[in-house]
Amino acid sequence: MPVAVVTDSTAYLPPDLVRAHRLTVVPLTVVLNGAEGLEGIETFPADATRALSARRVSVSTSRPAPEQFARVYRALLADGADGVVSVHLSAELSGTVEAARLAAAEVGDDRVTVVDSRSTGMGLGFPALAAASAAAEGADLTGVRAAALDAVGRTTIFFYVDTLEFLRRGGRINAAEALLGTALSVKPIMHMPDGAIVVRDKVRTAGRGMARLVDLAVETAGDADVDLAVHHLAVPHRADELLAALTERLGDRLHDTYVSEAGAVVAAHAGPGLASVVVHRRP
Repeated sequence: MPVAVVTDSTAYLPPDLVRAHRLTVVPLTVVLNGAEGLEGIETFPADATRALSARRVSVSTSRPAPEQFARVYRALLADGADGVVSVHLSAELSGTVEAARLAAAEVGDDRVTVVDSRSTGMGLGFPALAAASAAAEGADLTGVRAAALDAVGRTTIFFYVDTLEFLRRGGRINAAEALLGTALSVKPIMHMPDGAIVVRDKVRTAGRGMARLVDLAVETAGDADVDLAVHHLAVPHRADELLAALTERLGDRLHDTYVSEAGAVVAAHAGPGLASVVVHRRP
């Protein structure tokens, strides 16, 4: 059996891709007003969106426990996997990578290795897919890990939010950045150059935000052939507009495209109105 690839629920991979690439997805937990639910299994984007629209609400997220990862790793190895490569959302955003590494050390670092994608959404999904493709082609543990890391270096995420307030509440940006955005009534565009969320641009309207996302994605693509993912949260029309504009701009250099709603974990921290573009430059 080839090397098994594990990722987490914040990759927001379409279910058919998960099945086709034999990926194992470990869910994070979302806590809405004290009620816990596993992302994508018990708690969904609409649940978080409804909660965030309430006047008084407590919304938080938590990483999988190391024991949860250890059970998954042991089960895959017991089923005959040669090894496990576990690819997860940025360590700057979550303790998921730390939990996975603790589990890997318990199960055996010679058989399990962990990769920090330094991103989320399909910024995580593309490296997981690259790892799975390498595994399917017969690469060993070192080769599958290298494929994931190579894809990390070729994947860039940009996202627009209607307000910085939810990111501030969740501690994903500092209070000064949130205050600046509120004071100037600007619409922020974020990116994750080193795994942390950083303001990239500021625009005045949502329409200009969508146009800027398109420009940034095209600039990032450069002359390369690319795959794209577009995420949204409760604004499917924004995702449709982004994909249409990018398809026109990139032409025959655009290959695989994916559109999905961001899950409850990202919803809890970004809030309704999120629109995101992930650019994966092909080798």
